[in-house]
Amino acid sequence: MAFDWNDLLNAVALLLILEGLMPFLSPSRLKHAYAQLLNMPDKTLRTIGLVSVIAGILLLFVTD
Repeated sequence: MAFDWNDLLNAVALLLILEGLMPFLSPSRLKHAYAQLLNMPDKTLRTIGLVSVIAGILLLFVTD
C-alpha cells in the first residue's frame, strides 16, 4: 500500500476550510463558544474529543 501525499494535502486543505468557516461567518458566536468551552470540565472536553476521534476513524473505515 503506497502512501499518497496528495490525499494528505487534500485532507489538510479540507480541515483548514472547515476550521475557517466559523471565524469567517460569525466571529462573535465563535468567541461565545470558546467562552463556554472554558467553563466546561476537562472530563467533558476529553469525552467530546474521544468521540470525535472514534467517529473519524469509523468514517475512514466506512469510506475505504
